[in-house]
Parts: sequence; C-alpha cells; structure tokens
Amino acid sequence: MAKKATRKKTKLDAVTLAVLNKRFEAVTIKMANTLLRTGRSGVLNLARDFSTSIVTRDCELLAGAESLPIHHLSGADLMARAMLDLHPDIKPGDAYLHNSPYHGCSHPADHTILVPVFDKKGMHRMTVWVKAHQADCGNSQPTTYMGHARDVYEEGAIIFPAVKVQENFEDIVDVIRMCEMRIRVPEQWRGDYLAMVGAARIGEREVLAMADEYGWETLHAFEREWFDYSEKAMIAAIKKLPNGSATATSRHDPVPGTPPDGIEITTKVKIDNKKAMIEVDLTDNPDAMPCGLNLSEGCARTAAMMAVFYSIPDSVPTNAGSFRRIDVLIRDGCIAGGGKHPTSMSVATTNLADRVTNPTQRAFSMIKDGLGLAEAGPIFPAALGVISGKDPRYNDAPFVNQIFLLDTGGPAAPTTDAWLTICHAGNSGMCFIDSVELDELHFPFLVKERRLMVDTEGAGRTIGAPSGYCEYGPVGNTDLEVAYVADGAINNAKGTRGGGDGARIQNYLRHKNGKLQELPACEDIILKPGENIVSYSAGGGGYGPPKSRPVDKVKYDVDEGWISRKRARDIYGVALTPSGAVDEKETRRLRR
Repeated sequence: MAKKATRKKTKLDAVTLAVLNKRFEAVTIKMANTLLRTGRSGVLNLARDFSTSIVTRDCELLAGAESLPIHHLSGADLMARAMLDLHPDIKPGDAYLHNSPYHGCSHPADHTILVPVFDKKGMHRMTVWVKAHQADCGNSQPTTYMGHARDVYEEGAIIFPAVKVQENFEDIVDVIRMCEMRIRVPEQWRGDYLAMVGAARIGEREVLAMADEYGWETLHAFEREWFDYSEKAMIAAIKKLPNGSATATSRHDPVPGTPPDGIEITTKVKIDNKKAMIEVDLTDNPDAMPCGLNLSEGCARTAAMMAVFYSIPDSVPTNAGSFRRIDVLIRDGCIAGGGKHPTSMSVATTNLADRVTNPTQRAFSMIKDGLGLAEAGPIFPAALGVISGKDPRYNDAPFVNQIFLLDTGGPAAPTTDAWLTICHAGNSGMCFIDSVELDELHFPFLVKERRLMVDTEGAGRTIGAPSGYCEYGPVGNTDLEVAYVADGAINNAKGTRGGGDGARIQNYLRHKNGKLQELPACEDIILKPGENIVSYSAGGGGYGPPKSRPVDKVKYDVDEGWISRKRARDIYGVALTPSGAVDEKETRRLRR
C-alpha cells in the first residue's frame, strides 16, 4: 500500500504562487506537445483530440493544458479516485490504462494513461494523466461512435477500469496483446499508446524536478492556496451576477433506440449571489436509453460546468477550487449522467453532452442580457466521420481514423461574434481542422470541395458561425467506409434574446450520376468508387435582435461574402447602394 505523506502548513507569497501556477501549466503543455509530435494516428497528430492534466493526491484537478474541456473538468478527479480505490497498493513505476465510463472516464474511445507520482520515500504525491481519443477502440463496427448500440456489449469496445498496464516502468504485455488482437490497426494503436505513456512519464519527470527544486511541502501548499485563490475568484465573479433562475430545453434528433421525436434535455440554472453558488439541475430528464448517446457522469458534470465558465463574464481558473462554487445535480439512472453498466455511453463526449451545455448557457442569457451564449451547432456532420478500409497504395493495408475535415458551429456571445470552427460545445475550438493535403496523403480519398455557406449564420446583434460545405470520396478502385452520428438535421442551434437559429446539419450520398440521396442521422455507409459524401455542418445561433447589429459590421459581412445584400436588408435592416455603400436613409427606415 502506498505510504501517506504527513501534511504540514506552508504559506506562499504571491510571486511564488504565480510562478508555480505557470510551472504546473508548463508541465501539462509539455505532455500535450509530446502527444502532438509523437502520436501515430491522425486523431492525435492532425486533429489534436487529446488532453493532459495533473491531479492532487486527494484526487482534485490541479492543472490542465489548453485542451478539450469535455475531457477533464470532471473526470480527471473521478478516474484518479477509481485508480486508488481499485489499486490500494500503487507503486513507483506503475501506469494504468483507463477508459471505463462507469469509473469516471468520458467514453470508451478516450484511452487514458494515469501515472501516480511518488517521492523518494515511496509516498504518493500527485497523479499525472493523458487522455487521447483513439482511432479505433475495438467496437463491433469500425467507428468509435456507436450511436445505435443498445448496450456496451453491442458496442463492443474493450473496457479498462484503471487496469495496470505498466509495472516498474515496464509494459504488462498481456494487456498490450489484448488490445492488439481486438483493435483493427494494432500498430497504429501501439504508436498512440507509446505516445501517451511517453507523455505521462514526461509529466511525472517534470513534477519530480519541481519537487526537487521547491520541496513537496511547498507544492502541496501551492495546491491549497491555488484552490483557495480560484474559489475566491469564482465567488467574486458570482457576486457580480444577478440572483435568478431559468429553465431551458434542447432536443437531440432521434436515432435508433430513442423516441421518435428524439431526446429532450432540460436544464435548470439557479444563481445565488448571496451564497456565491451556481446550481445546474439535470435531474428532470429521461432515464437511460438503449442507445450510445447516454452520458457518463464525467461528461454530464463537465458539460454543465463548461456552460457555467462559458457564461460568466469574468475569467476564472478551472480547477477544484472554483468548482466548489458549482453544484451539478444528477439523478441516478438518468440519461444525463446517471446510467450504469451495461448502458452504452459510446457517444458521451459529443452529441447529448452538447444538449446539456447548450441549454445551460442559453439559460444564463435568459436571466440577463450580457450573460451566457446562444447554442453551438449540433455535432457530427459526415465531414467528421470515422473512415476505414484498405489502402491499395500500400498493398491493401487496413486503415481507420476519424477525419476532421470541416465543422463550424460556433455560438454568438453577448458582445462578440462566434468562434468559427468551435467544432462543438464540448470541444471549445481546441481540435484542429485537418489539412486536406495531409489527409489525402495518409488515406485513399479525395476532398473535392471545402467552403463556407452564405446566409447560414445565426443572425443577431452578434452572429453565430455559418454552415460549412465539404464533399469527399474514395480515389482509385477502392471502397471507403464512413460512420458518423449526426444531430441537428431537425433540431438546429437556437439563438437567444431575439437572435436567429443556426443552419441545420445535412448529409448526403452523391451517386455516380450526380444525384443526391439524403442520409440518415446515424449511418455506417460504404462508398463505392465514383460516389461522394456531401456534408453540411451546423451553424451556430445568434445573440440579440439582428436589427441591433452595428451597421458597419453588417456591411463588412456583405463585403466579405458571408451574407448576401438581400439578407442584409431583410434580416438586419441594412440597405446598400449599387456601389456597396450604406444607404443611410433607407437603413434608418428599415430599422425603424
């Protein structure tokens, strides 16, 4: 059993507190850079779909790199706790592979390596971890998103509840062999695994170097004081907000295993500025369903917490200290974070998680203009699908990978326009959009076109992101399998406080003769030579009445080709002369 360190009280000055904060951030960034530079799959080295963080010995989130918030605001703590509960005898040199959504992970595709950090006396001091979305996690179909899976057995992923994968710094080869036998491109998974272990070991090394420089008691004093500082910052931010409450709903499109009208998520937000607490109540939602959209506890809590940090005007550190002022209520057995094994949570990080974040941030805007956001565009156009097949350029070698060709979806904020390529609410713009040239080098397909669509933004005082168009298909005499789980073809992103809705998501199959066939929301399709996927991403919602948008910004949008002159006149009340100048008299009349 790991020894427990004695706990002494040490007081830090403000300069040391600031320096150590940046030092811990630098450790997480170094881990992230290692993953980006050494990951073998395009999910890591092109899209950057990973996260890194440091957790205290008490299993509280201390620091995280700028990475996907859905991965770790809540979940880092739960996974570290699961590691300690399941392995009370952790030792130096151990590493644990974790992807169980029933033990704190987000969803099975997010393989996580946890490394407990020990001092020279064998006392557990901290835990570093890296989480990386896998190109393949052993599902029964070649995709990491099984929206139609009735349970985890139909889903098929190998589940690792904090399984020891290294002892004394050496791989436990039985576990490695299990993965290599189940995963479709084992050498690709093996490369990503080595990148993850290497990144975690670098984090371990850097934390130990900090301990040698400052001493463990100083580092633990930093934890306490940094959490207290972050809590005070959150208290100050909440006290600036008005007391109030609001209820908002958001509906996911139907997929197999859900009701015909889809899944409605209700979120209730309450701000108590006297107690400096924000409550997000997710209990008034349906029970878990026989599909892959159910939220893990980590994803449900994180989805609600993200909306809080998105919605308040102040910038507050995201760690266990500021989290003390947020109370997320979850009901046991609920689709929003209360499901149990063997409920499938294959798609927990994206679709329904966004349907928690979106109404929560819109509820803030309902309490007061200037708070919250409009809704982000629903995720999973086929341009973000998981592709697989055999590559004739390399002796029919198998390949599988998620592509990130194009997704937009950014929501409007109270005073700023949308971040164009946010991808989805839980991503927060932290994944990269793939390079077309690199994708075409790595895989046997051709991107025919990629562009933004005119007049598809969520109109408003500030505007949501427009829709994006992407068309691609196989090259040569080869098939290409594409799997995706789309939302937003029926229920698009909602604007707020008079803002307009974003454009709907659309996915089509273009046959050899050029005709388009609309594809269902949840699909695994095999493209034949000459066929293409046509994918429209969802636009984001607008914030505030469109006719209150500054006239010069409307003119700029027209000049840039984002909107047409007709939309400027009809929606924004801005008239332009034939030469492109603002017709001020007509504009005043339209806006009056």
